[in-house]
Amino acid sequence: MNAKDPHLTHVTLPDGHRMRARWFLPEWPNGLNAAVIVIHDIFGFSDDQARIARRLADNGYPVLAPDLYDRAGARSLCVVRTLRDHELGHGPAFEQLDACRLWVLEQDQQPVTKVAMMGFCMGGRFALLYAARGGLQVVAPFYGGVPRKASALTGICPVVGGWGKKDRVYGGHGDRLARHLSELGVPHDVKTYPDAGHSFMNDHQTFVFKRLSPYSPLRAYHDPDAAEDSWRRVLLFFRQTLQ
Repeated sequence: MNAKDPHLTHVTLPDGHRMRARWFLPEWPNGLNAAVIVIHDIFGFSDDQARIARRLADNGYPVLAPDLYDRAGARSLCVVRTLRDHELGHGPAFEQLDACRLWVLEQDQQPVTKVAMMGFCMGGRFALLYAARGGLQVVAPFYGGVPRKASALTGICPVVGGWGKKDRVYGGHGDRLARHLSELGVPHDVKTYPDAGHSFMNDHQTFVFKRLSPYSPLRAYHDPDAAEDSWRRVLLFFRQTLQ
């Protein structure tokens, strides 16, 4: 742990690199013995990722929020490699997620026998594809890319998530995911919000996000109403699935 950031910890990767992460313990555990891994959006390891992790911890979950851009080598190259893995659907980034899952199961500060994952934008696609590999009990992807074929998600756990219809790039992916999950017979609660765009659950306090993002094809901006409805659905679906 770190005096400047008491939540800071590190997860050792297969190559020996110590990836930084934040670890949040609930003041009042909810008794589900389930940890949540929160995967950041394209902006990386941020205060907003920590904000989301704290809210989950406030609801009784121990939460690990890793920095997927923290790999051995130059930072810029690590970002490029992570984005490559994101597009390919395989690669070292998925080994990082494996290491995170094992870390929360093996740590001794809070009993954990079940693992959930929540991801946003880039992290939404990572969470969705990782969940199809098995090992998770529930996954919550938000406004990430969804594979074209349902077969790519064979074996996935129950899913709760959300997309914004005003997002001109990924706005239709929520409906696509719902169709896939219905075809596969997987329990799910996937909602597309007609008045929201991309990133509606994120609330980055930066000039780029708050001033410029709404003008991009993604129509990315924080939408408090869609965000709060999503939190309600996520927390209910998590509890029903994990208890």
